[in-house]
Amino acid sequence: MTLCTQSSHGSSHPSPLDGDSIDGQRSSQPLGTEDFPEGGLKGWLCVFGSFMGFFGSFGLVNSMGVLEAYLSTHQLSDYAAGQTGWIFGVLPFLTLFFGAQVGPVFDAKGPKVLLLAGSTLIMMMMISIGFCSTYWQFMLSIGVCGGTGISLVFTPTLSAVSHFFFARRGMATGIAASGGGVGGVCFTLMYSSLVPRIGFPWATRAVALLCLVSLILANLLVSSRLPRKSSKLKVFLPDFRIFSDKRYFVMTIACFFIEWGLFIPISYLISYTLRQGSSTTFSYQVLAILNAGSCVGRWVPGYVSDRMGRMNTLIVTVFLCIISNACLWLPAGSSTALIVIYAAIFGFASGGNISLVPVCIGQLCDTKNYGRYFATSYTIVSLSVLTGVPIAGQLVSTCNGEYWGLIVFTTCCYSAGLLCTIWVKIMCCGWSNLFSVF
Repeated sequence: MTLCTQSSHGSSHPSPLDGDSIDGQRSSQPLGTEDFPEGGLKGWLCVFGSFMGFFGSFGLVNSMGVLEAYLSTHQLSDYAAGQTGWIFGVLPFLTLFFGAQVGPVFDAKGPKVLLLAGSTLIMMMMISIGFCSTYWQFMLSIGVCGGTGISLVFTPTLSAVSHFFFARRGMATGIAASGGGVGGVCFTLMYSSLVPRIGFPWATRAVALLCLVSLILANLLVSSRLPRKSSKLKVFLPDFRIFSDKRYFVMTIACFFIEWGLFIPISYLISYTLRQGSSTTFSYQVLAILNAGSCVGRWVPGYVSDRMGRMNTLIVTVFLCIISNACLWLPAGSSTALIVIYAAIFGFASGGNISLVPVCIGQLCDTKNYGRYFATSYTIVSLSVLTGVPIAGQLVSTCNGEYWGLIVFTTCCYSAGLLCTIWVKIMCCGWSNLFSVF
C-alpha cells in the first residue's frame, strides 16, 4: 500500500501521513510549521475536557429521539410527524449553522468564552423544557436555545483537539467525539427509567444536572495552543472562497449527504420500534444500543484511520451505513433481532462518520485555519440537517404511518455521500492510487 501524494490533475497535495516515518514518528509537518506535541498532560486533559463537552452537548442531540417519541404522544400529539420534525431539525441545524461564527471566534479568542456561553444556554434549555406545553415553546427551547448553545460548545471542543495532535489526530478526535455517544446512552436510559417514576419534567431536570457537571469539566479543561489571530471580535461570514478548491467543495457535498441521513434514525428509531408493537422500555433501549455502538464507532475507526488513512476509513464506515439501512432496517419489520443488530451496526458506522468527517476536512487545510474551514463547510451542511428530519417525518405521514419511505430516503442519502467521498479520494490521489493510504 502506498501513500497518496498526487491529485488526479497532477498537482501535489500532502498526505495525511506525510512527514511520518515508518515507525510512526513525525519528522515534519505538511500543513504548517507547528510542532504538534501529540499529547502531553495538557493535550490529554483537553481531550478529556472535549469528551465531557460532547457528553453534555451532543449527547442531548443523540438522545433527541426520546424527546421526539415522548412529545409526539403527549404534549404535541395533535401535530403530524412532519410538523414536530421541524423542532428536531432546527436543533442540529443551528448546532452546525452557527459554526460560521463560532469557528473564527475560536481561532481568534480560544474556547473559554464560547464554552461558558454555550453551557449557559444548554442549561437554560434543559430547565425550560419541563415548563413547556405548546409547539412554539418547545421550538424556542429545544430548537433555538438548545441548538445555539450546543453550537457554542460543539465547535471549540472539536477544534481544540486539533491543536495538540496531528499524527494521532484521528484517534484523539474519536475519543473526544465518543463523549456524545456516551451521553446519548446515559440520557436515553435515564429518561426511560425516570419518566415513569417521577414524570417528564423532573426526569429532564435530572438529565440537566448531569449535563451541568460535564460542562463544568469542559470549561475547566478544554484549551487551545496555537497563536490567536486577532484580539478583536467581529461578525464573520462564511468564507466561500475556499470552495475554489474542488476537493474541499466535493468534500462538503459528501458531508451534506451524510448528515442528511444521519439524524433520521436517531430521531425516529424509537417511534419506529413502537410502531412495530414493541414495549416502551425496549424501544428506548434500542436508541441506547445505537448510541453504545456510536461510542465504539467514534473511537475505533479514528484509531484505525491513523494507520489506514482517514478518507479510506470514512469510505468504509459510510458503506456500512448503506448496508445496515438497506439490508437490516428496511426488512426488519417487527423482528427484535434485526432491529438490535441494525442499531448496533448503524451506531458504530455513523459514529465513525461523526469523528472522521472533521478530520478529513482538516486534511484539506492548514491547521491554523481549521476553524474557518470547518465552520464554512458546516454552514452548508446545516441545511441538510434542517430538512432531513422534517422530510423523514413527512414521508412517514405520506406512507400512512409506515417507515419504508423514510428508510429508503436515508439509504439514498448515504449512497450519494459515499460516491462524493470516493470522488474526493480520486481527486486527491488519482485513479492509479485509489487504494493508497489517504
